[in-house]
Amino acid sequence: MSSFDFDTAPGRRDTDSQKWQKYAGRDVLPLWVADMDFKSAPAILAALHRRVDHGIFGYARPLKSTVDTVVAAMEQRYGWKIDPSWIVWLPGLVVGLNVTAQAFAQPGEEVLTLSPVYPPFMSAPKNSARASVSVPFVHQPVGGGSWEIDWDLLERAVTPRTRLFYLCNPHNPLARVWRRAELARLAEFCARHDLVLCSDEIHCDLILDPALPHVPTALLSPEIAARTITLMAPSKTYNVPGLGTSFAIISDAARRARFSRATAGIVAEVTNLGFTACEAAYRDCEPWRQELLAYLRGNRDYLLETIAREFPRVSVEAPVEATYLLWLNVSALGLGQPAAHFEAHGVGLSDGAMYGAAPGSHVRLNFGCPRATLVEAMRRMQAALR
Repeated sequence: MSSFDFDTAPGRRDTDSQKWQKYAGRDVLPLWVADMDFKSAPAILAALHRRVDHGIFGYARPLKSTVDTVVAAMEQRYGWKIDPSWIVWLPGLVVGLNVTAQAFAQPGEEVLTLSPVYPPFMSAPKNSARASVSVPFVHQPVGGGSWEIDWDLLERAVTPRTRLFYLCNPHNPLARVWRRAELARLAEFCARHDLVLCSDEIHCDLILDPALPHVPTALLSPEIAARTITLMAPSKTYNVPGLGTSFAIISDAARRARFSRATAGIVAEVTNLGFTACEAAYRDCEPWRQELLAYLRGNRDYLLETIAREFPRVSVEAPVEATYLLWLNVSALGLGQPAAHFEAHGVGLSDGAMYGAAPGSHVRLNFGCPRATLVEAMRRMQAALR
């Protein structure tokens, strides 16, 4: 029996939710932005209530207990022993992507990534006049399908101006968990070309396949750690993105100082409530996380079965190994703007073109919601295709 209720969600219409405000006044189920429709874990809510009851919200610094909790979580979950001094707190992971571009590339220099990918991977370099270069994944249809790196194309994409490589581990939107051998090859690639490796690991605690453990990129070796900026946060796993609490883990002192200098004067501090939620999440919420994962696996399996049975022209091209995001190939439908088409029929999805996919080819669906929401979404999508 479940100890937590993921089937009952508080109403979010007419609240401050970006996810739901997008369709204010319209009957559209929002399954777009990576924001779950579940209450945060009870332990987080209790910790926030205690902090609010204190009644004072001055400028914040993390308590030693908060830092120690993050350090302990890294060792318990991944066998990664980090020093507290390696942590740089940030008000959001996208901030970390932007800061990394500014810190380790100059205007006109290049940041390399793999696509399709979370849009800020491509926009963050451009925000500070750096160039964004993306190398498309290759889809291998055999054996259930998989998304693979085109290593030859990746090598050809490097130029004398390339300074930085962005990795999404696990990958958004492809729901791919990178294996240790793949990470080692990427790390060797970055070392050979003297690239800083920025590893976004915000979905690392949302592995749906228990046989595929998350491997922090910086854990591969001290040499790799020295050139790696690891970005993490409790936000996606514990559904607290609005509290704006993330952190970078940077073992190399010189690179850490360079990263921190790039934040000076422009990056806001983390708030009291953000630190409180972060500590409670990593310390007290493992039972909740395990039940969340079980529920998300059920949602994933429901969607895969329904799509295979009811949507012959829509496909999921590879196993959904992590995250609560489904990458759907809808190219056979022949829709110029598939997200707009489904939105007109009451389902709000993300258009794959935002992630670097060919226009009309893919959409992303967020299944971090009650099962009943997905059942209704499937009904509406069937109607859209009729």
